[in-house]
Amino acid sequence: MYTLTQFLSFAAAGALALSVASIPTRADELAQNLGPVGAHEPILTTVGGKRVIAFYEPGGGNCDLHVVVWNQNDESDGSAARVRVSLNPRQMVHIDSAENKSINLQCGDHAESLALVDTSKFVAAGVAQ
Repeated sequence: MYTLTQFLSFAAAGALALSVASIPTRADELAQNLGPVGAHEPILTTVGGKRVIAFYEPGGGNCDLHVVVWNQNDESDGSAARVRVSLNPRQMVHIDSAENKSINLQCGDHAESLALVDTSKFVAAGVAQ
C-alpha cells in the first residue's frame, strides 16, 4: 500500500513526464494540464489556494477517478487529501475550495477520457446537468 507522500511523488513524476510540452514559461508558474486526458494521464490545475492532480483508470465501463488536493504552499504534505470515486460515462464530480472556487471533472463517453469542464457553458446553452 502506498503512503500519501509516495502517491504524490509518483503522481508528480508522472505529471512531469506527461506534461513536458506544457512547461510554464516562468519559474513561478505551476504546470497545468486541463485535459481532456486519456486513462492514467493527469489533469493538473489549481482551485482557489489548492493544487489538484486528477487521473482515472477505466473500470467496467466507468472512470475510476483519483483526485489529490493539497494547499499550494504546503511543503509538509500535511494538507493533502485523496478522493476516489467511480463515475459513469458523462457523469461529473464537483470539487469546491474554501474560497468558493470550484472545478468540475467529467468522465467522457464510453469512459475514454476525463475532462475539466466549465458548467457555466451548460447553463448558458440551456443544458440540464
